[in-house]
Parts: sequence; structure tokens; C-alpha cells
Amino acid sequence: MSSTDTLESNPQPDASETANESSLELGHEGHDHDYDGHDHTGHSHGPVLNPDCTRELVLDIAADEVSKAYSTVVRNYRKYAKIPGFRAGKVPESVIKRRFATEIRKDVIDGLLPERFNKTVLDMGVKPVGQPQVTELTVEDGQPLHVKAVFEYVPEFSIEGYQGVTVDKPTVKIAEEEFQHEIGHLRESRATIEPVEEDRALVDGDWAQITYKGEIADNAGAEPVAGEDTLVEIGGKDTVEAFSTALRGAKPGQELKAEVIYPADYAESKLAGKTVAYEVEVKAIKKRTLPDLDDDFAKEIGAYESYADLEARVREHLANRKRRSVEGETKDRLFAALTERYPFAIPESLVQEQIDARLERGLRALAAQGMDTEQMRKLDFARLRAAQRDGAAAEVKTSILLDRIANEEGITVSDEGMDHELQMAALQSREPFDTLKARLTQDGGLARIREQLRREKTATVMYERLPNR
Repeated sequence: MSSTDTLESNPQPDASETANESSLELGHEGHDHDYDGHDHTGHSHGPVLNPDCTRELVLDIAADEVSKAYSTVVRNYRKYAKIPGFRAGKVPESVIKRRFATEIRKDVIDGLLPERFNKTVLDMGVKPVGQPQVTELTVEDGQPLHVKAVFEYVPEFSIEGYQGVTVDKPTVKIAEEEFQHEIGHLRESRATIEPVEEDRALVDGDWAQITYKGEIADNAGAEPVAGEDTLVEIGGKDTVEAFSTALRGAKPGQELKAEVIYPADYAESKLAGKTVAYEVEVKAIKKRTLPDLDDDFAKEIGAYESYADLEARVREHLANRKRRSVEGETKDRLFAALTERYPFAIPESLVQEQIDARLERGLRALAAQGMDTEQMRKLDFARLRAAQRDGAAAEVKTSILLDRIANEEGITVSDEGMDHELQMAALQSREPFDTLKARLTQDGGLARIREQLRREKTATVMYERLPNR
């Protein structure tokens, strides 16, 4: 994977005393399998909202409730605070309030707002996504608490007639040419090069064993191009035609000359566009021999009892590979058709989260390829985020549509299905199953995995309904 196809993260801002930088810590559902839940990217972007799916919420809490909350929090701090010069539990309230003003304020907010926020949003009949952004916040002991926040939600839209949205579903049947091509590759992999004993000249299809030395024209200081006992296929697709022309009809022991003009796009850069005068000695003629397609060939390839067994396994492998490819491509076209049929606004926070997920996967791939942290820091994350946006937005739209269709269809994921997925994840991460499950349950990852499995199940149901072409 190239770095252009990767990267980035979306950490939420810390709680702040300034109104326009505050956020309410409320849970929201993710949109990707994430079995470790860590952010490795080290890059962030500012909060963004889509005005087409944003709502505003205003909460006012009476002064007496605020005072009670302050009293409760201050009592807890006074009970456990350790301040030099005071006995435990005997620190004056005035000292506690002054020493822990910021912490107390945050604890009061955390105690008063989330439950009320969730109830108010529920009454509004919408489901928030992402983190609410606080635009106004006033909180002081003895005064009413006032907060104004904006949050994104998934808007309602109709999916009437979704069952009638179809795309072509190509056949997954393996054509005989596909099988012959695959078995031909296996046969080529076991070909042998054997000497030709008869006294004859080189012909197309032969392999000439040669020793050569070439001088590059107009480049007196260049090292000669030389080789010992090199095999060259006469008329082969990888053989420069000038060599085939010079060698065709030659016999072992014969010395000859060949001038080769290499094309400008020749793979070996030092020869690209150059003219080279070669002196060549033919050492031997060899023939490439393909093995017979029989039981011995099958046993040489692997643990197959017979050629019939090998053929069946190759056909099965090709069928599975083609099925996966056709299914994946068909689902992508179906998703594209659905999102075109049902346009709707999507929360920007979900798009950013999906960009984060894509970039995180890319960073892991780059790390696996040997890129270190210092090299990652030098990547152009703004450009990488921009490059991922369209793909991330399409994935979010597809996820929302699949959720809606799953609701319509009553599609669920069983506990057995969840356990199977977690068993696979535990094997990959080498983490005990119970430990992984407990951790994912605690951090909300289990719900995200169930959500993703439900989408995959829904996509498969829709794919299987498509008429065969």
C-alpha cells in the first residue's frame, strides 16, 4: 500500500472552560471492525458538522440543583484531598474550591449534563452521532447552568422500493479456458531445461546457452555488458529480437556478432535507448520440457492422490476465487446504485471517523512494510485525508443504508455468530477469548462489531436475491 492510500485520526477536544471548545462526552456507534481500539496516527483535525443534519439543543438547570451538585462534589474532594498543613477530611471548603476549581467544575458538568442531554435528545426523536459541540456554557455555584450545543444526527429518508434496485450479477461458473490457463501455470512451474544431444542448429523454442560481451556505443568509459552461461529463448517474448535473429540457425561452438538497439523504455535503465555491439559464443542447445499431466505430476505439485484429484481442487480453488471477486464487485455496484437511488445528507463526524479508520489501517500496513514513526510524521496528512474523503463518504452512506434495510428486514446477528467472529479475532491478536470479549464489552467495541456483522449479513442477503445473469 502506498502512503497516498492511507492515514489519520480524529481525537475529540479536551473539556475546556471556553464555551466554543467544550464537548459533551456521549457514546456513539462506530462503523468499522476495530479489535484494539487504539489511535496510532498522532494527527488530528478540528470538529466539523454538516449543517444539513445538525440540530441545536438548549438546556437550563436551576440554580438550586447546581448548588447541590457543587456541594456533593466539594464534599467528596474534601473527604479525600491531601493538602500539606491540613488533616485528612479537615481541609476548609474555601481551600478545596480554590485548589480544585477546574476539576470541581468539570465534575459538576459531568454529573448534571449527560443524562439530561440524552433525555432531551430522545424527546427530540433523533439519534445523535459523533460528539456534541458546545457553543455556550455557563456554570457557577449558586447560579443556573446554561448550555447550548449542536450535534449531528442521521436524517430520516425513505427507502421505499429498495428491493427493486438491482445490478447485473455475473456468473461464477469457471470457463474451461480459465481452468486450462491455471493448470498451464502449474505445468510451467515444473518445466525442466534439458540439453539437446543431436547435432543441429538453434530453432525457435530452443534455449541457447551463451557467453557474451557487449560494448555500449558512444560510451567509451562504460563497463562492458557481459554474461557467462546465460540461457536465451530463441523467439521468446522476453528475448530481444536482435538476439533471436543472430542466434537462429547457429550451432554450439559457433561465435557470432549481434548489434542490439534497445528501446527507450527498456526495463534495464543502463541499456535503455542504447546501441550495444555484442560478441556471442554459443555453448549449447537446450530444450524446455513440460511434464505430462498425469498422477505423478499431481503428486509432485502437492498432496494429491491423482491428477483427477488435482484437477478437482484447482477447479474448486478457481471457483472460490471467482465467487469472492464477483461477489465483492457486484456488491460495490449494488451499493453505488442504492446510494444514487436514495440521496441523503450524511453527518460529517461519521465521514471523519471513517477517514480515521482508513488511515489507521494504512498506517498499520506501512508499519508492517518497515516504515518507522519518524517517517510517518513526515507524511502529508492533509493531502492523505483529502484523498480518502470520497471513499469514506461512500462507505458511510452504504453503512447507513444497510442499517435501514436491516431494520426493514429484521436481520440480526446471533450470539453464536458474534462468538465465532471474536474467536477469529482472538486467534489473530493472540489474546485470550474471554479477555478480548471483556475488553470489547467495556469499551463499546462489541456493539460496533455486531453492527458491522449485521451490515455484512444484510449485504449478503441482498446479493443472493439478485437475479443471475
